Amino acid sequence: MAKGRGKDYYCSVVAEMVEINLKNKPSLVYKAPRELFVQCNQSDCQYVDTNEPPCPLKLDLFTIEIEKLEEKRRERANN
Repeated sequence: MAKGRGKDYYCSVVAEMVEINLKNKPSLVYKAPRELFVQCNQSDCQYVDTNEPPCPLKLDLFTIEIEKLEEKRRERANN
């Protein structure tokens, strides 16, 4: 999905700066609806792929990027 750079973010769970990226949740279902989530670079964190409390990561951190993705999707659908 997003090949852009991640963002630096202070994570209160690990009490340090982490890098976060917008990712697609993998799915084994063909043509499954795309489900986005925010992933950080702390692979040892128990909340790394959940985005559920107490994890502070939310899709709102990537509002602009998500809007751009939606705009590109609409443009492709109209062509």
